[in-house]
This record gives sequence, structure tokens and C-alpha cells, in this order.
Amino acid sequence: MERETRAAPHLIEMTSDIVSAYVAHNPVPVADLPKLIERIHATLSEIDGGTPSEAKPDLKPAISVRKSVTDEHIVCLEDGKKFKSLKRHLRTRYDMSPEEYREKWGLPADYPMVAPNYARQRSDLARKMGLGQSRK
Repeated sequence: MERETRAAPHLIEMTSDIVSAYVAHNPVPVADLPKLIERIHATLSEIDGGTPSEAKPDLKPAISVRKSVTDEHIVCLEDGKKFKSLKRHLRTRYDMSPEEYREKWGLPADYPMVAPNYARQRSDLARKMGLGQSRK
């Protein structure tokens, strides 16, 4: 805590201002004050870009990244469910874009969001329909 104090004195001042305002308008038992102060300071530290007082838990995917892509499906690292296309599931279930998903799990930018065979089928269908060809 001493290292944090020297690094960000403005956080201590902000913490005391917030705690003072909160306690002035809300009944808080004396025994709960240290925890309140700690939580407010940790939140401000996190917002400020510092290290929060409590370490974030390590992310553990539902399946290994290597096994998450097969020819027939993509497995969601969040919940282990299989999909032909992962984008809609991420948006509806986790309110996450493909970019956010890749960043969260440390995946490369070219990590697929669609199963390879499904992408191939859709590509073949588009070619048969004449999509992508110039009109004459």
C-alpha cells in the first residue's frame, strides 16, 4: 500500500472525498469503513490505470485454443459451445465483438469466427450465384 501511496497521491485525495461524501449521506457502520475505503481506492486505481488492490483471476478457456477450431465448428472459449459462426453468439450472449473476444483471450487478429467448412460452403454458394463477378 505504501508504494501505491507514493505513486498516486491524487487517488488518496479522491478516495477521501468520495468516502466523506458517501458517509455524510449514508449510514455506514464503523467496522465497514476500512473495507469501503479499500474498495473505493481499488476502483479508482483501476480506472486510473494502476493495479487494483485485488488481482484479477486468470482466464481459463472452456477448451484449449488449439482445439477450438475444427473443420465443422468453432468452440466458444467462454462457454465451450459449438457453432458454425461465433459472431452472433458473442454479441447476444456476452455483448462482445469479435475484436473484444480476440483481445480478451489473446487470439491473433486472423482467428476465425466461422468454421472453415461452413465458410467454404458459403463461398461456393456465392460463386454459384454469380456474386463478385462484374456485370456485362
